[in-house]
Amino acid sequence: MVHLYLGLLLLFFPWMHFWTLNRFFLYYAPVAHFMQSGAVRGMVSGLGLLNFWIALSDAIHYKES
Repeated sequence: MVHLYLGLLLLFFPWMHFWTLNRFFLYYAPVAHFMQSGAVRGMVSGLGLLNFWIALSDAIHYKES
């Protein structure tokens, strides 16, 4: 379940307005510029997709012993 929720969060969160209105980004402009680039957002979404895929794979191959 953790992989599923983390995957969904990382998949969609970089493309929401919360990503740009982050208080940490407001204080550190170079970090904000880097984190708001499309490549970084795509990498974070890719990690989310990977976590989601792992969650689905674990759910499909789950066997109770």
